[in-house]
Parts: sequence; C-alpha cells; structure tokens
Amino acid sequence: MRKMKRLQDESRSGMLAYRYDRAEAPDAKGVKDSGIEWIGQIPSDWKCCKQKYLITLLNGRAYKDSEFEEDGKYKILRVGNLFTNPVWYSSSLELEPNKYCQDGDLLYSWSMSYAPVIWHGEKVIYHYHIWKTVLSEKIGKMFAYYYLISLTNALQAEIHETTMGFITMGVMNNAYIAFPPLAEQQKIADFLDAKCADIDQIRADIEKQIEILTDYKKSVITEAVTKGLDPKVKMKDSGIKWIGKIPEHWGVIRLKNASWLKGRIGWQGLRAEEFTDEGPFLITGTDFKNGYVDWNTCVHISEQRFNQDLAIQIKENDLLITKDGTIGKLAIAKNCPEKVSLNSGVFIIRNTGKYKYDDKFMYYLLQSREFTLWFDLSNAGNSTICHLNQEKFYNFKFAYPPLPEQKKIADYLDEKCSEIDATIADKQRQLETLDEYKKSLIFEYVTGKKEVPT
Repeated sequence: MRKMKRLQDESRSGMLAYRYDRAEAPDAKGVKDSGIEWIGQIPSDWKCCKQKYLITLLNGRAYKDSEFEEDGKYKILRVGNLFTNPVWYSSSLELEPNKYCQDGDLLYSWSMSYAPVIWHGEKVIYHYHIWKTVLSEKIGKMFAYYYLISLTNALQAEIHETTMGFITMGVMNNAYIAFPPLAEQQKIADFLDAKCADIDQIRADIEKQIEILTDYKKSVITEAVTKGLDPKVKMKDSGIKWIGKIPEHWGVIRLKNASWLKGRIGWQGLRAEEFTDEGPFLITGTDFKNGYVDWNTCVHISEQRFNQDLAIQIKENDLLITKDGTIGKLAIAKNCPEKVSLNSGVFIIRNTGKYKYDDKFMYYLLQSREFTLWFDLSNAGNSTICHLNQEKFYNFKFAYPPLPEQKKIADYLDEKCSEIDATIADKQRQLETLDEYKKSLIFEYVTGKKEVPT
C-alpha cells in the first residue's frame, strides 16, 4: 500500500533547513551562500530568515455537516474550488474576521494539492485545509506568491514518492526565505507576471490544440462505428436519435443482447490492513493506460477481500469502464493475472450474449459520440451527480455491423487513432517542457540567480 507521508518538522525537511556550516560571507562576485540547500547562492544584499517572520499563516475553519446550507450567505472555499471542483457548499455562520478571505488575498492550499493561490472573487469562508497569509511590511504579496511556488516545488521534491499527504504549518513556518529590498521584489514580481503570462498564453494555445485533436479523434471514431469505412455504401435511418443513419446491412441491438454487465454491489471502503504488497489485484480505473490495464500500478488486496465476490473476477479480454467520477474511461484486460477484482467504480463488460462483437470495436464504440449522446440523453434532467446506471446501460442501443466488418473498423481505428495520439502526446510533452521552464524561471529570479533585465 502506498504510504501517507506527513511532513511534521524541520528535521524531516532537510532541503528547507538552515545549514550553518554552509552560510558564507559575500564573495567577489557579490553573491553569498544562503545556507539553504534548495535556495543556494543569493545576492550579497539579500536577507534570509525563517518564513514565519515575514508570512503569517492563518488556518481556515473545519465544518460539521449540520453547518452546511443549500443557499447560505457565504460560499465555503475548499481546496477543490481553488482548482477544478465546481461544486460549492455554503453557510450563514457569522465568524471572526480572520476566517474569511476577500478578493486579492494570498492563500495556500496545504492538503492533497499544495499551491499558493491569489483569490479572485467574492468574500468567502475558507476551509481548514487552506491558509490565509498575512504579510509583513518587508515583503510584497506577488514576490511572496512566487517564492511560495518555488518553496512548494522544493517540498514536492521531498515527497514525490507519495500520492497523499499534507504539509504542516510547522514546516512552512520554519522554512527559510531569501528576499531583497521591496523595490527589487516589485521589479522581480512585475517581470515574472509578464513572463508567466506569456508562458500561460502559449500553454493555453497548446491545450486548445489538444482539445481540437481530441475532438477530431472522437469524430473519426464516431464516423467509423456508425457509418463504416465505405463512403459509397447505401444508408438507412436507424430510428435511434443518438445514432442517425447507418449502412443498410447493419443492425441495431441492445447491450444486454451482446454482453454480461457486472459491477461490485455493496462495496465497503477498504481498511488499511486489507491492502497488501502482494496478492490479488484490484482495478480502480486509475490504472487504465492507453486503453489497457497497467498491472504495475494496480494495488493489491487480501485474499479474504478478494473472495467476497467471486462473480466479478476479471478475465482475459474483459472490457472495463468507469461508472462514477470520470465516467467512460475504458481499458481492455490483457495479460490478465490469475486473481483480479475491481472496486465499485468500474463495470465489467463481457461478450457472452447472443451477438458476438470484436472487443476492440466495442472499445471504440464506447468512446464515440454515439455513446456520449446516449448517456447525456439518458441523464437529461438529472440535477444530481451522474453515474453510469447498470439497468440503463444494459438497454443502450448501438449500431451493429457484421463481425468481419467490426474487425476491419477496429484495425482502421487502431492505426488512425495511434497517429492522432502520437500528435497529442507530442503536444503534452510541450506542456511539460513549458511547465518545467516556468518553474525554473520563477526559481532563478525569486532566489536572485538572475537579475531582472534593465
């Protein structure tokens, strides 16, 4: 089991601790060793001290379920809301002033996702897993923001081997910060604002290109699995809203006529002792990679837990689809170990019905707009979080070509999609390069390695 690591004190954060034996007087070049491993050399006129003397961290508030309201006076800012989660809670509690944050406040997320954030929005209550900063008059807000980005990168370098965890206030307070006079802080912040804006714009352009390529891939898949590969074939109306016209010799069937569909029912969360270093594999959906299960990233569970539901043991060539959270992630079980189970967020789709299909054809079909449109229509009017419902899914109707034609379509899509995927992967590498460049740029200027051009 992946361990949860808690950074508790300065002694467990070696890169952040002050090294008295390394701190040096300025040399002839006007630089000196800061004595801090991750900061390194700094200009001779810069100062260095513990962060707590410049940045005060204020804890947010933890909440009971009874304190949440559907339409409270104040939104409750949680870590997820700082990043990608659009779901907000609210409350009408009237709290002490330091439990609210306002537009322009510098915040820090310290649990699960580590990052400084400038809050842009209305007055909100901030959650316990977020710190609000109060800055000394000796440090500017945007310089502090960029410094905290570099500090976060240094912290993540220490905890890279874990997937969960949090940073304590003690570690943050006792981390060291190097800083120049306020006027120079402002110059550095202004320079980084401009450079980072340029990088972010390039990043947004590449992300848009990836979005276009991903949409193009879905169009290619949809065209092939609903219209076939022969542009001259005679077409007919399928009579199904989400399918449209199909080749005249194709049929339309329900999933239940071709597949056995199974998910885990009544799953109770695993206790720590039920995870093992070896033993039966557990598929969660996070282990799907390029259309297959990556067995190297699967967790292992106890024999007792595995034997609780033998009906959902995974077999070779089973098609798997996530049904909760990120719905519709797909993988085929290839080179399947002897004992494999799955958690409650995944369905098995096994071809044991009257109609046979090519596994790869079904894999592509469930990536098409044919499936997406059906899912959207079947969940229309549902204001709650959507799930892939087993009964509804069993009645999913799809275009069904003859088996040899399915194989040709799957082979065609293998080749075509691999080309698109290669282009997307190249774009993603560009994003990674940009991210590393941005990190390096911020570090070099916020620690004085480079001077802002005059």
